[in-house]
Amino acid sequence: MTSPAAPTAPPTAHALPVADPPATRRAALGLVRRDGRAFALMLVLNALAAGAGLAGPWLLGRIVDTVRDGGGVAAVDRLALVILVCAVAQLLLARQARYVGHRFGERAAARIRERYVDRALALPAAVVERAGTGDLTARGTTDVTSVGRTLRDAAPEVSVAAVQALFLLGAVVVAGPLLGLCALGLLGGLLAVRWYLRRAHRAYLAEGAATSELAELLAATATGARTVEALGLQERRWAAGERAIAECRRTRLRTLFLRSVLLPAVDVAHVLPVAGVLLAGGALMGSGGVSLGAVLAAALYLRQLSEPLDTILLWMEQLQSSGAAFARVEGLGTVPRDREAAAGAGPVPAGDRVEVRAVHYAYPTGGDGPAGEEADRGAGDVLHGVTLTVRPGERLALVGPSGAGKSTLGRLLAGIEAPRRGSVTVGGVPVAGLDPEVLRRHVVLVTQEHHVFLGSVRDNLRLAAPGAGDGELRAALAAVGADWAGELPAGLDTELGPGGHRLDGARSQQLALARVVLADPHTVILDEATALLDPRTARHTERALAAVLAGRTVIAVAHRLHTAHDADRVAVMEAGRLAELGTHDELVANGGAYAALWRSWHGERP
Repeated sequence: MTSPAAPTAPPTAHALPVADPPATRRAALGLVRRDGRAFALMLVLNALAAGAGLAGPWLLGRIVDTVRDGGGVAAVDRLALVILVCAVAQLLLARQARYVGHRFGERAAARIRERYVDRALALPAAVVERAGTGDLTARGTTDVTSVGRTLRDAAPEVSVAAVQALFLLGAVVVAGPLLGLCALGLLGGLLAVRWYLRRAHRAYLAEGAATSELAELLAATATGARTVEALGLQERRWAAGERAIAECRRTRLRTLFLRSVLLPAVDVAHVLPVAGVLLAGGALMGSGGVSLGAVLAAALYLRQLSEPLDTILLWMEQLQSSGAAFARVEGLGTVPRDREAAAGAGPVPAGDRVEVRAVHYAYPTGGDGPAGEEADRGAGDVLHGVTLTVRPGERLALVGPSGAGKSTLGRLLAGIEAPRRGSVTVGGVPVAGLDPEVLRRHVVLVTQEHHVFLGSVRDNLRLAAPGAGDGELRAALAAVGADWAGELPAGLDTELGPGGHRLDGARSQQLALARVVLADPHTVILDEATALLDPRTARHTERALAAVLAGRTVIAVAHRLHTAHDADRVAVMEAGRLAELGTHDELVANGGAYAALWRSWHGERP
């Protein structure tokens, strides 16, 4: 789907990668091999249809020569009947070839969609967060649709046209070798096509990237509409939107310019060979070099050649656009996975002890951490040599000022990020090396960010425990204080999301906490998990959740220090380092950083 010489546009700082042309070609060939029998049948049928189509002009030339030589009506009728039979055969063969081709395209498109979903779900969470949802959404919708449409429609049409073009060129040479030289007039069109191909792939990649940037901007603006309004950022977001739209317009005008050069050049290239055959044929007929029938057949073949070439040109833009789209879709397969172990294989944690040893960590851009937590620190580390052991069944609170590294440490403990140096292990096994399914049976991270999926309350809860019964689902909701669930119009069958029942932030977060209860891991990391609840509801939810999590390891990242008061131990983070570690009473008595935070929490002056 791509030109061999087409360069790959460099991705932006956090954009998901784009597959290079060799990788894209290998992926396309892999799709062909998966359904090789159907693809071969499509080519054979196309070849037979093209062969049947060659008979018409040749037989028409024979009719002209027969009439010129004084042949009778019977001879002409026989040749006309053969023309009719060949035309019907060509129609039926071409129809069957397109049918087989469309079925091949639909199967290949389905495989691309399934593989895209598998790869998207397997992407490391940190990669998705840094890239943003706009790029991923654009690839999963616009790009996948473009590739599917090409495989379904363009591939059969272009394969038919390519076979027809080759056969017609061969027929011109057979009709008259000297007349076949006139087909060299097509070289002008080929030069225009080569010029186009050298530029189109990069241009369409740039167009796709601009579309993704615009989608990301619109999604972020719509999601944060209230924040934009509250902070008076409308003009800034409007300006950013105009810049994104201008970039989309610029990239689309570039592809339009390429087409405006290609199409007229090729149209001229279609006419020149026909004119050349007529002029050269007239001269050769005078010397007896060719017959009138041969000249007529060659001219008709070259005239017919415009139809398959026009078909190829018609789809060339789609092929280049979908080639760039396919490279973007396949780019997900080039994202390095942070876990190589297959499900059910690899190391299995021996016990529940969580250990952090001399951990250093820096975000790829130096401080591009979770929203609201890590400030931009340039190129330096966010964590500096943190060492910590969390005993099985312990309740540990991570506290500290904003930007201290609490959420980053929580993400490392949950296996979302891998340390730059040092190790984070559970049961003696590196957390980042565990398969996601194995990891989530041991460690679960719950943040202040939450999501309500389209579907019923039951569907949302069973994401964590597919086999759970209604009694277990209700018990999980009750455990986190979600008493409102019993008041829903259809109970557990109530549809949530747009078009259904909308949950506010507090109830959405309780739903997320109920999923944790159902997942039943031995270690739960709560990163401001009750931040959106009012103090009374948050306190009630935390107590209910604490009762359910009795005997499990709980690591709570919180600004509300009552969480630390209830914990077995408190770890105080400052500037990416572990400043203090001990019980609440010990740290208050020591008069250090934690004591200052505690006095500030209670409104006492230092």
